Amino acid sequence: MTISIDFPFSDLIAGYVTSHNSNDDSFTIKTSDEREFKVKISPMAYAKLIQNFDEAYPDATGNMRSMLEVGRFLFVYGVFYPDSEYFDAKQIVFAGRKKNDYVFEKQNWWINQINALGKFYLKAQFGDGEFDYRKYRTSLSISGIQSETSFRQETDTISRLVYGFATAFMMTGNDSFLKAAERGTEYLREHMKFEDLDEGIVYWYHGIDVNGDREEKIFASEFGDDYDAIPAYEQIYALAGPIQTYRCTGDRRIMEDTEKTIKLFNEFFLDKGEHGSYFSHLDPIMLDPLSDTLGRNKGRKNWNSVGDHAPAYLINLWLATGKQEYADMLEDTFDTIAKYFPDFGNSPFVQEKFYQDWTPDKTWGWQQDRGVVGHNYKIAWNLMRMQSLKAKDEYVELAKKIADLMNEHGSDRQRGGCYDVVERIVPEGEKYHRYVWHDRKPWWQQEQMILAYFILAGVLDDQDYHRLARESSAFYNAWFLDLEDGGVYFNVLANGIPFLAGGNERGKGSHSMSGYHSFELCYLAAVYTNLLVVKQPMDFYFKPIPGGFEDDILRVSPDILPSGSIKIERVEIDGEPYSNFDADALTVKLPKTDSRVKVKVTIAPV
Repeated sequence: MTISIDFPFSDLIAGYVTSHNSNDDSFTIKTSDEREFKVKISPMAYAKLIQNFDEAYPDATGNMRSMLEVGRFLFVYGVFYPDSEYFDAKQIVFAGRKKNDYVFEKQNWWINQINALGKFYLKAQFGDGEFDYRKYRTSLSISGIQSETSFRQETDTISRLVYGFATAFMMTGNDSFLKAAERGTEYLREHMKFEDLDEGIVYWYHGIDVNGDREEKIFASEFGDDYDAIPAYEQIYALAGPIQTYRCTGDRRIMEDTEKTIKLFNEFFLDKGEHGSYFSHLDPIMLDPLSDTLGRNKGRKNWNSVGDHAPAYLINLWLATGKQEYADMLEDTFDTIAKYFPDFGNSPFVQEKFYQDWTPDKTWGWQQDRGVVGHNYKIAWNLMRMQSLKAKDEYVELAKKIADLMNEHGSDRQRGGCYDVVERIVPEGEKYHRYVWHDRKPWWQQEQMILAYFILAGVLDDQDYHRLARESSAFYNAWFLDLEDGGVYFNVLANGIPFLAGGNERGKGSHSMSGYHSFELCYLAAVYTNLLVVKQPMDFYFKPIPGGFEDDILRVSPDILPSGSIKIERVEIDGEPYSNFDADALTVKLPKTDSRVKVKVTIAPV
C-alpha cells in the first residue's frame, strides 16, 4: 500500500512550456523526463530571470504571460492541491529573456560570478586590510563573518581558497586576487609544511590553531572520518591552491614542494604490490598504510585517494609543465578507475571504497553500500578531460554510461539538479534509491553534474548532453547563489529552498567548504561553454616570475581540450601587443626581463 497525498504542499517544477492558454491563465510544462503538468498562474504570481551576483533584480512579472512560449525552459514554484488538477504557480523563473536564451551562456556570466565570489571571500577573511592569513579562519557564517570561537586554520581549506583566488585572477586579471593567492601559498609553505630532509619528502599538517602570536600545529587529521590519521585527500588538496598559483606565476618553490609531495604519495601512499594505486590513509608515526592503529582505514583505498589527484592538482600540473611523467600518472589513475570502480551489474552507481585487493568495502562508516552522486559525475567529467590527452574508447564509453545512469538515478528530473548520497541498491518491491539523509542537494555535487554534461556536450557535439548541461546549470544559478549576503549556499532542498538547519550547512566556510568548487565551476563552465559549446573567445591572465617557467615557456591551455579545438588569437604584455607565441601549441615565449610582466592571452575556438 502506497501513501495517498491528501494535503497541500509547495514544490518546484522545471521544464519546457508545451502550451499556453491566455483565456484561463494556464499553461502546461513538460519535465526533463517527459512528464507533463498543468499550471495555473495565481493572482499574486511574480516572475524574474535567473540573476547573477551584482546584478539588478531582473523582474519579468509584467512580461510573464507573453514569455510563456512553447519550448521555453523555466522553473515554476507553487502549490500542489489534492483537490485540483492544476499546480498553483506562485513564482516563475526564466532562464533568459528570449525563448532560446540561457543567461549563463553569455561570454562573461561566469567571469562576473567568480569576480563576485572572490570579493566576497577577500572581505570575509581579510576585511579591508592587507591579506594577512593570520586572520584566516576556517569557519565562516552565512553572511561571511568569521567564527569567534574556533581559531582553527586547516591546510586544505586555505589551499582551496588559494585555488579560488588564483583562478579568479586567471579569469579577471584583478591583481588583488593574485596577491591573495601568492600570500596564501607563502603562508602554507611557512606554517603548514613539514619537510623530511632524510626522506626527501614534504607532507602537510592538518592545520594549526592560532591564538595571538602563538600557533599550535596539528599533524594528524581531527576530522571524524580520518581522525588521528594522515588522509591522502588532505595531502592532495594541499597542492590544489599552490599549483593553480604556479600556473599564473611559475614560482619554482611551488614546484619543489609539489615534487616532494608527489614523492610522499609514491613512497608511502602507493601500494607497491600487485594491486597498485594509492591507499587512503597513513598512520602519523610510521607513515604506514597497513598499521593497526588506523582501525577502519587500515589498508583501504577510495575515490579520494585514487581519483582526486586528477582534478585537484595533477591535471593543472600537467597543463603547466607538459611533462610526460604527469601524463603517465593521469593515465594510470583513469585506467585504475575504469578497471575497478564500475559495478553496473549490481548498481548504477560506482563503487567508491575498497580493501587493498580491490574487494569493495560495503561496511565503512557512513558510506556502507551507498553512492555519492557527485563522485559519479566527477568520474564522468574527468574521464572526458583525460580522453583529450590520451584517447581510449573505454574512457568515453564509461563517461557516457555514468552520465546517462546518473541522469536517471541520481538527478532530479522534475526540479533540476542532483541529489547527495543514496543507497546504491533498490530493494525488491521499491522503485527509488533511498536518500541517506534527506533530499538535499549540495553545491559541490551540482558542479560535477554541470561540468560533466558541458564537457560531454562540447567534446562529443551532443545536443542531449547540452540540454542536460543547461538544465543543471540553470538549477544551480537559480537557487544556489546567495544574492543578499554573497557566496553560495552549502545545500538546498529538492525544491531549491536553501537548507539552513545549522552547522556546516548554515555557513560559507567550514572543513568542507572554502573557495574551491564554486570557483572551479566558474572557471571550467566558462571554458567549456565559451570554447567548446557556444564558440566564443575568452581571455586569461598570467603574471610570471622572471626565470620561473622552464625555458621561459608559458603554457596557457585552459584545460585538457580536444587537440586542435582552440588556439591563441592574440597576446598582450603589459597592455601592448606581443607576437612571440605559438598559436596552435598554446604557448607564449616570455620576454627576458628582470621584472614581472602581466600577460593577457585571448584564446578562441577553431
